[in-house]
Parts: sequence; structure tokens; C-alpha cells
Amino acid sequence: MKKPIIICIDDDKQVLNAIRADIRLRYRSNYKIMASDSASEVLETLTELKNKGEVVALFLSDQRMPEMLGVDFLEQAKRIFPEAKRVLLTAYSDTEAAIRAINDIQLDYYLLKPWNPPEEKLYPILDDLLDQWKAQVSPNFTGLRLVGYQFSPATHDIKDYLAGNLFAYRFLDIESDNLAQELAATNELSSKDLPTLFFEDGSFISNPNLTQIAERLGLQVKAKEMLYDVAIIGAGPAGLAAAVYGGSEGLKTLLIDKKAPGGQAGTSSRIENYLGFPNGLSGQDLTRRAITQATRFGIEFLSPLNVNGIKVENNYKNLILNDGSVIKTKSVVIATGVDYRRLNNKGVEALTGAGIYYGAATTEAHLCSEKEVYIVGGGNSAGQGAMYLSKFAKNVYIVIRRDSLSSTMSQYLIDQINNTANIHLLTHTEITETKGEGKLESVVLTNNKTQASEEKPAGVMFIFIGAKPYTEWTPDFLLKDQKGFIITGSSVINHEDGTKVWKKEQSPYLLETSIPGIFAAGDVRSGAMNRVASAVGEGAMAISFVHKYLAEN
Repeated sequence: MKKPIIICIDDDKQVLNAIRADIRLRYRSNYKIMASDSASEVLETLTELKNKGEVVALFLSDQRMPEMLGVDFLEQAKRIFPEAKRVLLTAYSDTEAAIRAINDIQLDYYLLKPWNPPEEKLYPILDDLLDQWKAQVSPNFTGLRLVGYQFSPATHDIKDYLAGNLFAYRFLDIESDNLAQELAATNELSSKDLPTLFFEDGSFISNPNLTQIAERLGLQVKAKEMLYDVAIIGAGPAGLAAAVYGGSEGLKTLLIDKKAPGGQAGTSSRIENYLGFPNGLSGQDLTRRAITQATRFGIEFLSPLNVNGIKVENNYKNLILNDGSVIKTKSVVIATGVDYRRLNNKGVEALTGAGIYYGAATTEAHLCSEKEVYIVGGGNSAGQGAMYLSKFAKNVYIVIRRDSLSSTMSQYLIDQINNTANIHLLTHTEITETKGEGKLESVVLTNNKTQASEEKPAGVMFIFIGAKPYTEWTPDFLLKDQKGFIITGSSVINHEDGTKVWKKEQSPYLLETSIPGIFAAGDVRSGAMNRVASAVGEGAMAISFVHKYLAEN
């Protein structure tokens, strides 16, 4: 925690120097001491201090100043730091004004000049006031602070981005948090300016896009090199593994992701079947370890950037980015993974980001406190989310269309769910409609056997359905199966259009696509096993094939 501040104001520099010296002597080890002969300058500084997350513990102001009276200064200062103690320094003739100020601005004390000796007339009073302040005030969070509306899709996107990129932040709900309201009032922010992200230096951006946030946080958004040995698209487990092996083996390696490292696995609250971690680990922890390892080997990581297309010129691949720039590389590993399929039932789209979320169980877990929470989907991600959310929610309901979880979820998760009292499985059930004004308030449950429907109260809903490959951006001549997953290896030759697109005598490598030098790894690949460990294995294997391709070309 930063040291709290004691601020002294007096237009008489001799008096100011005396009070500053006495206060420093007593309090400088635990407090930052600031002194000024200008009340207006201090008022201007207070907004900056507030935005930086600094805390003022005590104001000590002279009453008779030509610029403004001390009581007027303390009244204005109170609006910015309402919890700070306020002391007026007065001459005997000003005591009547000081007494009035006790009622008018809740003045905590007034001190008569001179205050000698301070051991008797200054320190005991300030000690008592500062002890009161410490008992009433909790330490301020001094990192990133996001002020916005709880049920705002724009606010959710920023929260998700910060969490995904492993930045600690504090969310301040403008409707219920006093500090959020103070920051908005101090900086004259209206509802149209929200969400607003405050940085540690006191600066802020209203309605920021993710690229603006990335640049301010020091993330790399522009490639440094003219040509790379391998560019990896997607920073899920497969992409991160490819980056680690590419960097460690001396390849000039670029990793690109549209949002944050980790992919779907990065949002998982607990991965319990990953080799080498008998107690399991969170997706965030796995992501943090992997991105740290990759960057230690000298790879470049660009985020948030979308690759909108690939153009092949001779043996070089040009990646077309959403900002219009082009990156040239000798080889490519596509590891873009899958997205959750959208649930298009009535009311869902309007409330997405306002109580309805795709994945993101850890980001919005605090919303679930003592709420009725619904999870749509029966895969491992849904099960892990249910176990995590059961610690907060009153009840968690897993909604599936089948009669059981056995064909879609690992047995260890099924066992945990069966042994958790506040998790309930709703089989043969669909959520056919969601309702609410500005936020989710209820869901309509329909039994797909009897077609009977009932409306139930709901606080939060998480959707974990299906696996839609993120491949819409890829060129048409990159062969994909009927579901959009990328075809690799011998399946390229066996495809009906294989001989039309593959012109080399040598067959494609196991993870090579229909375009020589472009490989696919992880969930985006047709026929891949949807497990974190297999994605990591394929990412590492892809780099082995990249080496062979580069040696031949």
C-alpha cells in the first residue's frame, strides 16, 4: 500500500515551514507529507491524487488565507476525499468560524496558533484523529481500476481482456460503489463516458477499445521484424506450446492472438487431468506459466490482433491483419482453436454480457453470490465451471438435452458434481427463452420430451455449447471439413479436392494443411482430440514439421 498523505496549507511560509517540520518529525515514517502555500493548487492536485489511487488521511489548513478561507478549502477537499480528517489552524479571533465549521463541514478539530510545544498541543490531537482514520478506512487498491456498469457488455469485454492477459484490476460498479461515484464526480464523467479505465499514474481512458488498452499497458501490437521463420496464429495451449518450442529451438517466432493467451483453456477454473499437476491447476495459471516461458525464449507476442487472411507468394506467407498491416513469414501454424457456439434462442442475444456469458466463469464469478445460476452445456468446460461457481452460487443448474453427462464429460467431473449438494442436473431440458430488463432475471425451461415449459428466476447464465472452429478468416483453398475444421496430413490427399490443391510429390506432413508450409494444431484441426494435453503435444509437434519444411525450402 502507498503511504497515506497528510496535507498542510498555509499562505504564511514561516508558519507553513514550522508546521511541516513538526509533522515530518512525528509522522514521516508512516505518512507522505505534502505542504503548500496555495489552496487552489492543492485542490487541482487532489483530483490527480484521487485518480492515482492515493489516499489523503488528514488535511491541516490555515483559516485566513487571501486566496480562500480554510473552511472553504476543506469543504471542497471533502468532496474529493470525504474520509480524510479535517483540521483548521486558527488564531484566537477565528474560533467562532471554526466552531461553525464543526457543524457546517463536519470539521474534526481546530488548533490555535501557536501550538508549542507540539508534544502537548499538536501530536496528541493528530495521533487520535489518525487512529480514527485508520480504523475507518481500508487500504485502496492502487492498480488498474475499471469504472462501469455491472451489466454492461462493453464493461464485461474489458474485464475479460484484463483477466485474460493476467492484469490485476479492480472493478468499481458505478451504481453501488462509493469510490466509483467519487471518481466519476471528480472527473466529471457521465454515463456515456463509461466504462472508464483508470491507470496507476492517474490517467484514464473512457470507452477504450482493446488496442488502446494494450498500448497503454505496454503490450506489443506491432511486429518488430520484417520476416519470421514461423508465425503462430492463436495463443491457446497448442499455440503457446508451438511458441515455446519455436523460441527454444532458435526460430524467429511470432505469436498472434485476437484477444489474450490461454484460449478456452485459459478461462477454465480448474484443469485436474493435466499431466504433472496432481492437484490440478487453473487455466490462468497454465497460461501464465506458458506465456512467461515462451517470452523467455525471445518470441514476440502480438495482442489483440486479428489475422483476416493469408496470401501465399512463392514460398512466403503474408498475414493480413485487421489493422491493415502485413506480416511476412516462411511458415505458419494455425492454432486458433474453437469458439463456443451461439445460443440463438429468444432473448439471449439482447442479454449477452448483461447476465449471460459465453465461458468466462472466473471473470464473472462474483456476480453469482447467492444467485440461481444456469449452465448450458455438458462438456468438461461446463463441469469445471459448475464446480467453481458452486462455491459462490445459491444453486447451479446444468442444463443438457441428453439423459446424462456420461458421453460428454470426464468421469472425475461427473463424480464431483454428484457429490456437490448445490449443483443440479436438468436432463432432457433446454432454455428456450431468457427474460429481463437490462439484465438477466429469469429463464424459460422446456422439457424436450414432454414439451412442458416453466419460468424460473435466474441471476446469471453461462453457455458452454458445441465447438465451432475459428476458421472463417482462412482462404478458400485451405481445405476444411464440413464443420469447418482444417484438414491435415494424409486426409488432404484423400479429400476429393486434394489432388487439385496439393501439387508436391511428397505427401503433406502429419499436421500440414493443403498449403505447403502452413500447419494446423489443436482443436482447430479436423480429427483432433479435444484435450489440453493433446493440444500441447500437437503444438510442439508442429514445430518439428516446421523445421523439416524450412530445411527443404
